[in-house]
Amino acid sequence: MIRSPRETPGAARALPDAVTAGVTAAWRLGWQPADLVRHATRTHGRRAGRMMTDAIAAEMRAYAAATVDERWSGQLAALGAATWWRDDDTYLAEWTTRNGTDHATAVQCALWLTALLRTLPRLEMLCPPPGDARPLAGCAGASPGDARRSSGGAGPFPADARPASGGGPADRRMLDRIQALLAKAESTEFPDEAEALTARAQELMARHRVDDALLAARTGWADDGPIGRRLPIDSPYEAPKALLLGAVADANRCRVAWSRSLGFGTVLGFPADLDAVELLFTSLLAQATSALVHEDGDRSRTRAFRRSFLASYAVRIGERLAEAAEAAEHQAAAEAPGTDLLPVLAARDRAVDDAMTAMFPRLTGHRMSVSDRAGWLSGQAAADQADLSARRPVR
Repeated sequence: MIRSPRETPGAARALPDAVTAGVTAAWRLGWQPADLVRHATRTHGRRAGRMMTDAIAAEMRAYAAATVDERWSGQLAALGAATWWRDDDTYLAEWTTRNGTDHATAVQCALWLTALLRTLPRLEMLCPPPGDARPLAGCAGASPGDARRSSGGAGPFPADARPASGGGPADRRMLDRIQALLAKAESTEFPDEAEALTARAQELMARHRVDDALLAARTGWADDGPIGRRLPIDSPYEAPKALLLGAVADANRCRVAWSRSLGFGTVLGFPADLDAVELLFTSLLAQATSALVHEDGDRSRTRAFRRSFLASYAVRIGERLAEAAEAAEHQAAAEAPGTDLLPVLAARDRAVDDAMTAMFPRLTGHRMSVSDRAGWLSGQAAADQADLSARRPVR
């Protein structure tokens, strides 16, 4: 007689254990907590994402805190990964109650995740997996909100400790101020106010970016080098969104590799620049979506219009960011007489390019076409009105 998972002895524990074992294997393939949850949610829905988060929390119990990279810990905190259930033997039953569903759904979800984890492709290793990290001063968090600076990564990225002056409370206060300005710029209904808030946030980010380069030039201290961060690029209209991410990254001296089938872009750059890219890309994408929603007319609801709108928006934003970056660089150089900033910036560019080549040796370009002139013009107009709140300059 063939038994169902519910009837099989030990199945209540075996299925969650299988998912947890798959998570352990995923770490060695370069996947990180946020990657796994996003992939599970994209493939099988939110319930699967929640169960994947639980499996990650269960798996992380095997590691001492000192052996977990702080970027990893930051992602776990952002996901809210915690072992909320009373006992591993009753996890499926407790998950069923917590999610308001039935046992069959819980079992199906666990089976989906087990199969998904067994077919994961290998990703680039962006930081040491849990158990391999070593404690370092000033390690990076997973996102700008964590506001800690990176100690490096794995693979082509060296991992040397930063001096005490980097990555401290001052960095957190700076990013908190920028995020506050950005939130106000996104919420105001007055373009002039949004522009003023944008200009102030951009100024803060520019100053922070140049200060890093000047510190290296004046003290001879070698920065930790480029690191990587994966940012989601969700459907629909992934290509224009990837174009926008590329424009923001280029203006902030970062580089992007788009993994279309997995729904993310890997951004390589220096830690402070990655913070700027993530903040600004998220903000500009929200503004573009809002502007698109408020477009009038039947034509604005067609896919051709929306695709053209977002592509035009990305191109124009890239032009604006490049102009602002050049102006900020000249101003910073004028305010720091006796310090040759350009060689420092050029060296950083080379380091990022070398990291991109080492990590993605077979990277190819992507072309996209647009067909709706009205959408293109509307997107360009929206980009001209967008705020550049979270941008950090220098190009």
